[in-house]
Amino acid sequence: MRYMMIMQVSPEAAALAAETLDMDEIVALMGAYNEELQKAGVLLSGEGLSDAEEGFRVDFSTTPPVVTDGPFAEAREVFTGFWILEVSSREEAEHWARKCPLGPGVALEVRRVQEVADLGLDADNEWIAKEQEWRAANS
Repeated sequence: MRYMMIMQVSPEAAALAAETLDMDEIVALMGAYNEELQKAGVLLSGEGLSDAEEGFRVDFSTTPPVVTDGPFAEAREVFTGFWILEVSSREEAEHWARKCPLGPGVALEVRRVQEVADLGLDADNEWIAKEQEWRAANS
């Protein structure tokens, strides 16, 4: 099973961290964590995300969709990075999430990545077959 761990930080915690934390120490802690995930054979992907100021949202409530540049003042938390893990169970995903070296004001949202079978579509669906081909070509 694949699980995605999404790092969420409150804007206040992010501001405090920028002022008080040693970036070299943070990189070392995350590096060691990522190395542990890699050695365990569960890390598929992991990336940090740029500041919300560089991002944008696309709202599909209207036609055409409306694009709004960041930052987003109404946000109570911002997404700052993610990992995608391949594990055998929810419990194993929880094990790795608990080990992540994060502090106060930071949370991980962990969600299972859906598999094709979860969609309840026929196995011969043209678009499902194409997606499987795309995945195989990119792996």
